Amino acid sequence: MTDVTGAPADVLHTLFHSDQGGHEQVVLCQDRASGLRAVIAIHSTALGPALGGTRCYPYATEAEAVADALNLARGMSYKNAMAGLDHGGGKAVIIGDPEKVKTESLLLAYGRFVASLGGRYVTACDVGTYVADMDVVARECRWTTGRSPEKGGAGDSSVLTAFGVYQGMRASAQHLWGDPSLRGRRVGIAGVGKVGHHLVDHLRHERAEVVITDVREEAVRRILDRHPQGVTAVPDTDALIRVEGLDVYAPCALGGALDDDTVPVLTARVVCGAANNQLAHPGVEKDLADRGILYAPDYVVNAGGVIQVADELQGFDFERCRAKAAKIYDTTLDIFARAKRDGIPPAAAADRIAEQRMAEARGAR
Repeated sequence: MTDVTGAPADVLHTLFHSDQGGHEQVVLCQDRASGLRAVIAIHSTALGPALGGTRCYPYATEAEAVADALNLARGMSYKNAMAGLDHGGGKAVIIGDPEKVKTESLLLAYGRFVASLGGRYVTACDVGTYVADMDVVARECRWTTGRSPEKGGAGDSSVLTAFGVYQGMRASAQHLWGDPSLRGRRVGIAGVGKVGHHLVDHLRHERAEVVITDVREEAVRRILDRHPQGVTAVPDTDALIRVEGLDVYAPCALGGALDDDTVPVLTARVVCGAANNQLAHPGVEKDLADRGILYAPDYVVNAGGVIQVADELQGFDFERCRAKAAKIYDTTLDIFARAKRDGIPPAAAADRIAEQRMAEARGAR
């Protein structure tokens, strides 16, 4: 582990001045032989070992990577608490383009760093990492989930992530329109990668009208080929959020999708997507509420994947996990009811529930 005394000044500033989340531990990892540069952030172990995925992304600066790891780790604490898991929150980021830096030697080196934490952090897949990558990491680290079924794992967690988001959409429809059906509703999905393409399948099965966009043209083409009817594409997210008659907007790519520029022009009545950290800054949730837009808290509805990988630690059973992920529907409805009762945005209601569970766990120690 790299001693922070050798870290660049902007990284140290991010660690000691930008972190408002009370993180327990941050590890800077470097392996010169493989080219690995990574950050592991543990936000909380109040409920149990921190659990969260490993993201591989070409961050512009090391400080940006640290900031993302901190934000994502904090989000995992809330997600795991709301999902009823006996896990705290953690996250890791590997710096670099996954198409260029992600080699076997790099993944093995990364696995050794995770293993050095002695089980305080359990890793899994995230943006830029896949089941095959976790199989490699697991060769050096037993605290690895999201492995292939052939290696004793649960496989692709994006399947249940999409299912959970779909349940969140159904709950949003029930709360807003009095009917959970999405048939005939127009749903815009920004990002049709690992999770987004499964979400399209659920929506088209229910005969929803789907509008998609993705920065990767090939991803859009795959969806249009798979669904020749009922799915259309727009050039970019800016066009998607302005689609006339949009009922639901689903951010399913990177975070920060809801900001001061997007919220004022968003045509959808509901926001419910798979992306983490969708609110660009505190106060956006109030802006959404002021416009009459119902926001399904991201870490509540996208918890299907973490439910799946957590189950892997006990001996994976898909139907058991699917039943747990189906409860996201009831959890989302409960959050909407509490928000209405207390006169606060749904995001604030969800935070209160998660924080109460974490506080009770700390108090019981």
